[in-house]
Amino acid sequence: MKDLQFKTNINCGGCVSKVTPVLNSTEGVCEWNVDTTQKDKVLTVKTNSLSANEVIAAVEKAGFKAQPV
Repeated sequence: MKDLQFKTNINCGGCVSKVTPVLNSTEGVCEWNVDTTQKDKVLTVKTNSLSANEVIAAVEKAGFKAQPV
């Protein structure tokens, strides 16, 4: 299992609730969380199979931006 980390613009509980169903339904995402207290709003995704680009695509599908840390 690997941890992928991204800087995002997911910056509040409302944003987290919008991205939750998308990430939870993305095959290959084992676990994830966003640290909204940090300036960069770092999203950490635990996955066995996904690439960084696939995670970014899922975040963008939810209407947010992500870039690898």
